[in-house]
Amino acid sequence: MRTQENIPLAPLTTFHVGGPARYFIDAHSEHEVSEAVAFALAQKLPLFVLGGGSNLVVSDSGWPGLVLKISLAGVEFEGDLQKMLFHAGAGENWDSLVALAVSKNCGGIECISGIPGTVGGTPVQNVGAYGQEVSETITHVRALEIATGAVLDLSNADCGFSYRSSIFNGKRRGEFIVLEVSYRLCRNAEPKIEYADVKNFFAAANVEKPTLLQVRDAVRSIRQSKAMLLVEGDEDCRSAGSFFKNPIVSPAEADRIQAMAERRAPGKTMPRYPTADGQVKLAAAWLVEQSGFSKGYTLGPVGISRKHTLAIVNRGSASAKDILALKDQIERKVFDIWGVRLQPEPVFVGFDQQ
Repeated sequence: MRTQENIPLAPLTTFHVGGPARYFIDAHSEHEVSEAVAFALAQKLPLFVLGGGSNLVVSDSGWPGLVLKISLAGVEFEGDLQKMLFHAGAGENWDSLVALAVSKNCGGIECISGIPGTVGGTPVQNVGAYGQEVSETITHVRALEIATGAVLDLSNADCGFSYRSSIFNGKRRGEFIVLEVSYRLCRNAEPKIEYADVKNFFAAANVEKPTLLQVRDAVRSIRQSKAMLLVEGDEDCRSAGSFFKNPIVSPAEADRIQAMAERRAPGKTMPRYPTADGQVKLAAAWLVEQSGFSKGYTLGPVGISRKHTLAIVNRGSASAKDILALKDQIERKVFDIWGVRLQPEPVFVGFDQQ
């Protein structure tokens, strides 16, 4: 195990902002992960676990303790004529795993194509897109319990999944390091086509029954059109993806906001979607746009993507402080107008250490 010092973190994130890590270890095995955790505990160092760096805002002062990058690789699979179980190391590239699953004609994650990051990050935020979430297919998460050093196999129920949430970023945040994730996928499955963007894509192409591969390609194409697919050299890709979660509110609250929307923006339909528990999901992008933040909006060296309203982007020389300034401006304006508190999606690293 190699321990490095004062390693810049900005190049390891899609935002390209943030200061250095005091110590840095890139772990390629479970044993190295355990050694790194022991080192942090022995030295009384704050520990941060880094995956693909795609959903982070690192503070300008960096991280004063140990940053542990998880690079555990490998995919194994087993199954029968109906189901296939994929066991993937936490350091595996997520989109590569989706591509592998689709190549084997296994459905369940095809709509989550093109999302940057690693496998280990998917259960943490219950990653999802276009009508699918990983919680629908995850069977087990193999994780190291930091306090005890024990390696546990956590079931789907143990993970406490909900919208963009789990025990890993909720009530037991900071207690585990994800080592491996297992997904149960359906062989020869019909692809899921639920969201309007995907439906419209195939309607325009005059394709009635797309394959899993066609749906994967469509989702990647749609994401690229919104600068949500990482493309080298595309300024709008210097972001953490969707910066705000779609708010979940009560039906009464949704009715209040809709009535306000009809007065403020006559002729414009406010998107709202029923949730399984009887609540209503609102479109954060619509609220942001109707609060005066259009695509291409700029505040100094940061701005909103020219292709996607929910993406805050680094125009090239931004600091973490600049990103937070725009975040705060958007949150205040949306709350002042609509009475809705937006919740950010990214993880904020090092700010409470300053």
